[in-house]
Amino acid sequence: MIQNAKLSTVRDSAILTTSYVAGTVVDTEGIRNQIMIYADFTLGSLTDAQIKVEFSRDGATYYQETFSSISSGTDTLSLGVHKMTATGLYRIALDVMDRYVKISAIGTGTTTSSLLAIKTNVGEV
Repeated sequence: MIQNAKLSTVRDSAILTTSYVAGTVVDTEGIRNQIMIYADFTLGSLTDAQIKVEFSRDGATYYQETFSSISSGTDTLSLGVHKMTATGLYRIALDVMDRYVKISAIGTGTTTSSLLAIKTNVGEV
């Protein structure tokens, strides 16, 4: 059962840029556990769009989401982004232990006719 859920708009629907633009920082105070990111994306003339997620305990120092790849007993870490290559409604589920979550977006290619809106839902599961 989901408890204490809070829906927030991080980014209103707008044309993407070719540099990362951060949306409104999400404050998870009192309801840290799970965050759902809802991205409503229109590709337009872009090659793709990317969403970068960063976490902070204090609102000043942010740590980017990290992805892991294991091969031959070695765990290789890399700074992660979520890439979207087609128009659609995307849902990204993440665990949260930090108070602040910053979500940024960038477009690759020609930004004509592209759109991206981002909402979040933070709650305890």
